[in-house]
Amino acid sequence: MTVTRSSESSAHERLYRNLRQRIMLGELPPGLPLTLRGIAAEHRVSMTPAREAVRRLVAEGALSLSSSGRIATPELSVERIEELAALRGLIEPELAARALPRAHQALIERMAVINAAIGEAAERHDAVGYIRTNLEFHRLLYLRAQAPAMLAIVETVWLQLGPTMRALYGRMKRNEPPRHHRMILASLRAGDEPGLRLAVRADVTHGLRHLGSA
Repeated sequence: MTVTRSSESSAHERLYRNLRQRIMLGELPPGLPLTLRGIAAEHRVSMTPAREAVRRLVAEGALSLSSSGRIATPELSVERIEELAALRGLIEPELAARALPRAHQALIERMAVINAAIGEAAERHDAVGYIRTNLEFHRLLYLRAQAPAMLAIVETVWLQLGPTMRALYGRMKRNEPPRHHRMILASLRAGDEPGLRLAVRADVTHGLRHLGSA
């Protein structure tokens, strides 16, 4: 029995992390209906790990669960998009400012390399690759803030926005990195905290507000 419980726990954790990443990276479109049976079959696990993974993702806002038991990826209203954009605009500039004193040259150069990879994904029209490298660009900086509670909140926001970000990418038809990334890198190199806050706030809210008003 102990082995079975351990196995189910391990299967649940793998499934949870896999689904969480797919949702955050926009691999699943907004409003996609899912079933426990379908999730279990796709990932070759029993219903128990599937049920537990879905329960956790619903609690994080990564999946929605209706009163009738229908499971789906988030299909956000304009008001919800604006709320999440506002959250990003409040928390992410603060994370960046806290990271600034620890943003050494090697970190900035690594971010510049990632930014180039964002551009390459855009040229290939690789939406998932674009979102993945874009989040990596931000996460690499925010980790230097040494503010795990704030970073956890931001990652939950990213998770809720994943499918919507995929829809936004398709609508905006990007072919280069976000223009505000150059301003972020320049502010980091100059040690310019006010400029960094402005650049990050513009970067994380501009596209979402474009979607909300479209």
